Amino acid sequence: MKANESSIDRTIRAILGVLLIILAFTMLKVTDGEILGIIAAAVGAVFLLTALVGFCPAYKLIGFSTCKCCCGSSCNTETSTDSANSNAA
Repeated sequence: MKANESSIDRTIRAILGVLLIILAFTMLKVTDGEILGIIAAAVGAVFLLTALVGFCPAYKLIGFSTCKCCCGSSCNTETSTDSANSNAA
């Protein structure tokens, strides 16, 4: 799986994810079963997960990427054996 998020994108997602989860537990009463709190917590968790792995399935569906892998940065999360096998073919 190739990364499709830049480091800035990942940082923004992580910050938003943490803020949404904090908001869900403090003001939106997710522990009381409030729907808006549950939605905020879920969206925050998804943001944190995609920030952690560097891959956004929604970006993949629409063919979008904020990662500049073609310019030599370390966005590619493929293993070195996968790259070696594709180069050998």
